[in-house]
Amino acid sequence: MNVLGIETSCDETAAAIVRNGSELLSGVVYSQVALHRPFGGVVPEIASRSHVEQIPSVLESAIHKSGISWHDLGLIAVTNGPGLAGSLLVGVSAAKALAMRLKVPIVGINHLHAHIYSPFVCEGPESFRNFCPFISLVVSGGHTSLVLVNGIGDYKLLGQTLDDAAGEAFDKAANMLGLGYPGGPVIEKTAENGDVHFVDFPRARIDYCPANLNPDYCFSFSGVKTSLSYYLKNKITPELAETKKSDIAASFQYAVISALIAKVRLAMKETGTCNLSVAGGVAANSSLRDELVEMARSESYQLKLPDRSLCGDNAAMVAGLAGAMSFVEQDMLFSLAIDPSARLCAN
Repeated sequence: MNVLGIETSCDETAAAIVRNGSELLSGVVYSQVALHRPFGGVVPEIASRSHVEQIPSVLESAIHKSGISWHDLGLIAVTNGPGLAGSLLVGVSAAKALAMRLKVPIVGINHLHAHIYSPFVCEGPESFRNFCPFISLVVSGGHTSLVLVNGIGDYKLLGQTLDDAAGEAFDKAANMLGLGYPGGPVIEKTAENGDVHFVDFPRARIDYCPANLNPDYCFSFSGVKTSLSYYLKNKITPELAETKKSDIAASFQYAVISALIAKVRLAMKETGTCNLSVAGGVAANSSLRDELVEMARSESYQLKLPDRSLCGDNAAMVAGLAGAMSFVEQDMLFSLAIDPSARLCAN
């Protein structure tokens, strides 16, 4: 079955076609980074207007590159939450219009569930099921969570950030250092030749969290962000900070990544799980990937890393998950609604 995936949850307009949950026929992503860069972050109104302008050509391009026709589609899958309300509405409206025109079923996909599936897009549902149970680290600009995955649709949230997401911390750090937007890639590039021990930024100690979560598995990045701000204002001259940007960026990146690794290591040990995956935009970070590979090697864990092209928001993961879901459930909704505050799981 050919599944068309549509993703417009934030600032990427994306469409992809996946056959049988594993064969990626096409994937198109229009990035709005240039539109939001002057503002240092995503402006919801600009994002939704851009989605309206770009989605027709993105959809046409996905069909053209796939080599199939519109009438070869068997299912339309669209991200319906969580995300920016205006952005989600554009994607869901487009999906509904296509579904009605083509007379094919439509299904809403949770954006975070799609990220969890992203390392398996090119391997398919069977690979996903065989890898279960596993721990998934979902780490992006809007989310940082540790999830125990027992199957498709069977997720248990172990821990999450209590304030800033890791990607958001990178954005704010990049802004403080005058590096530009988006922060993740520029922090990584600036840190390439830096000394990770130049500044000893703190790691948060968490003693409280929502009742259903374990504080040992939760994250906090507001403290390291505040520490960077204090350091730049009180501990170093502007002139020296300019010459030491590489070292400062490397130290900040190391603090964030080491906090992620510490929580993952503990969750793997205490749950007795030997399989691990990572997903989300920050999963493209080379230092994080290297640390995860080394941990997996030293602890004899199995590790699944998504292709870098599938780390950021994309529609291939949406279509892939929908193709996998269709084998285990038939929950197609024409009355599909957006859910900007959708949760990763019920617990």
